[in-house]
Amino acid sequence: MRIIENFENSKTDFEKLKKFDEQKTKVFKYITYKKRTEQEVRNKFRGQISQEDLDEIIEYLKEANYLNDYDFIEKQVREYMNLKTLSIKEIKYKLYSKGLDSKLVEKYIDDNYEELKEYENKCIQKIKAKKAQTMTEEEILQYLYKKGYKIEKYD
Repeated sequence: MRIIENFENSKTDFEKLKKFDEQKTKVFKYITYKKRTEQEVRNKFRGQISQEDLDEIIEYLKEANYLNDYDFIEKQVREYMNLKTLSIKEIKYKLYSKGLDSKLVEKYIDDNYEELKEYENKCIQKIKAKKAQTMTEEEILQYLYKKGYKIEKYD
């Protein structure tokens, strides 16, 4: 770490090191309370911690595997699949809104496409069953289309 490598045994350097350690602890507590993305960490601590120190803290947390956006994606998608009925498109939008890199999101979707497609088909069936009493077939199809489900999946 840059701060430790440039450490000289002076009171000023000791204070800088102490402050850096406090900042690192603050960020660590933030990400251990709830899994976070790199972008969420940057947004939270922008203005509170210098950009240089924040970059160094994030790099340290990545190396120690405390901050891993791909793992975050996996966890979030599992949570969405367990709690909600979402299309693959809606899942993507939710992940993008967390500030995740689109290439990383696309890689996850590609790696797990079959499982996600199966989940999406189950969601279609759940939605159709739930909405059947109050909506016509055409209204259900329109509803599904608005939610990001692809039309050819309904046939």
